[in-house]
Amino acid sequence: MATGTKTGGRKAGTPNKVTTDLREKFTLLLEDNIDKLQSDLDLLEPKDRIKVLIEVSKFVIPTLKATDTNMKIEQPLFPEDGVRKIGYGKVD
Repeated sequence: MATGTKTGGRKAGTPNKVTTDLREKFTLLLEDNIDKLQSDLDLLEPKDRIKVLIEVSKFVIPTLKATDTNMKIEQPLFPEDGVRKIGYGKVD
C-alpha cells in the first residue's frame, strides 16, 4: 500500500450504503408511527412540544453555518474617478 495514496474503498462522493439503509428504515419507522407521534406530542405541555419539534427538525432541516462578515476593501472608499463622476468638486 502506497503512503498517502488512496488504493481502495469508496470513491469520493459515493454514498455510504449503511447510512442510506439506516435513513430509509428510520424514515419508514417515522411514517408508520406518525399518528402515535402526533398523539404523544398533543399530550405534552406547549413548551415541551416546542422543544421536541425543534430537536426533531434538526434531522429534517439542514443546519445553517455561521457566515464570516469580515471583509477586506481593496480599493479606496472614494477613488478620485468616483469623486469626479459624482461632482463633489474638482480633483487635481
